[in-house]
Order: sequence, then C-alpha cells, then structure tokens
Amino acid sequence: MKNADEMGAFLGDLCTPAELEVLVDRWRVVPYLLEGIAYREIHERTAVSITTIGRVARYLNQGNGGYLAAAARAARRQSLAAKKAKA
Repeated sequence: MKNADEMGAFLGDLCTPAELEVLVDRWRVVPYLLEGIAYREIHERTAVSITTIGRVARYLNQGNGGYLAAAARAARRQSLAAKKAKA
C-alpha cells in the first residue's frame, strides 16, 4: 500500500467492523507494553481485555517481529512530524 488511505480502504474491504475493532485494540496496547506498563494498568487505560493484552505481549516477545517493526516505523514518523512542527 502506498499510503494510509489505501491501507484503510484495503482493511475496510478485507475485515468486518468487529475484526477492525480487534486490530485497533491490539495496536492500542503495543506502546504501553513497550513501556513495560503492567497488564492491569493497560486494561484500566484502554479497556482492552487482559487476554488480548497478553496475546499481544506474547507476539511482541515471541512473534515474527511485525509489531516491533510497525512500532519502530510509527515512532520514526512521529519523530519526523515533531521535528517538522518545530521548524
């Protein structure tokens, strides 16, 4: 996909609304897990189930590196955006 709009259109066609919500929930907890925040605290902040948080944590630690690669790319984009905003 060339941009976020194309990816959004693709995922909207590929996934049901419930599946999209699950993807959003999983992605929402990644930054908290990377910061080392406890599962219960993440649950309180996001309302994402402890089971889902644990599943994401397992894939962060034992998966194929997809979450980490996406998180690193997102962090780079945020950093670039912050630098542009300061300029």
